[in-house]
Amino acid sequence: MTGPQPAGPPPARPDALASAALSSGAASPGRVPVGSPVFDPTVPNAARIYDYLLGGKDHFPPDRDAGGRLVDTMPLIKASVRANREFLIRAAGDLAGRGYDAFIDLGSGLPTQRNVHQVVQAVNPDARVVYVDHDPTVIAHGRAILNAPGVAMLQGDLRQPDRILDSPTLTELIDLGRPVVVVAVAVLHFVGDHEDPGAIVARLRARLAPGSRIVISHACLDGMAPEAVAKGVAIYRNTATPITPRSRAEISALLAGCELEEPGLVEVSDWKPEPDQPHEDIGDARFVGGVADLHAYGPPKTPADP
Repeated sequence: MTGPQPAGPPPARPDALASAALSSGAASPGRVPVGSPVFDPTVPNAARIYDYLLGGKDHFPPDRDAGGRLVDTMPLIKASVRANREFLIRAAGDLAGRGYDAFIDLGSGLPTQRNVHQVVQAVNPDARVVYVDHDPTVIAHGRAILNAPGVAMLQGDLRQPDRILDSPTLTELIDLGRPVVVVAVAVLHFVGDHEDPGAIVARLRARLAPGSRIVISHACLDGMAPEAVAKGVAIYRNTATPITPRSRAEISALLAGCELEEPGLVEVSDWKPEPDQPHEDIGDARFVGGVADLHAYGPPKTPADP
């Protein structure tokens, strides 16, 4: 059954998305790294579903169908997704204001308004941002429009953090010998338990310089009706990226060895909210998020080290 079509967002532009993927080679299996998805507009896609829920225009009918069914299941999910995006903007701006000038955005998704580099470069024009995603549509679209100094788009899978951190695309822009900010917003719930998402965070701790931070948000089971959870999981099961929502305790466990800053791991609307900005009602479609000191114990040795 087809879910309701969006009333507000402008129509999707499948021709533009497809053209970007084709012109970049992202739609050709021979040009996509092993293990990466191939552009397929007939299969719902997590990045495009998220774009639909945010009110964007870069999605196809299967994505709108899946997004519509999510809205049927959790009527306030669009408000929840907006709250999650606002959390990312506040956290990135807060860290840039504290002097952080290098950001690695894992699972960055399709570009939208107020991207990370726009937020942090408004604070520090010399800040650098590397966006990382494994989705060829995201890469093609990102490279087409995220054309700014100090910004790069890297195709990579967060399940392989070493490959990301060793990529010349990243190391030419970001000095891993200095503290960096890793952005993992609304992405680790796409890593199944059998893929050990906690090990990804642990590997980042081993590779990055002391003082590095992680910005994390995650779909949270706490307070959600089991029926709604089951329906949401079933919808994503038919995409290339199944979802694994977790309890707050399970999300905290992913950060073993890290130290959450105040106010801790909280509903994203409660993380350093803007003064006098009222909270939208998000119902039971919850994201929790926070900023943590990775307690990283890198960085890699320099050539001058013994």
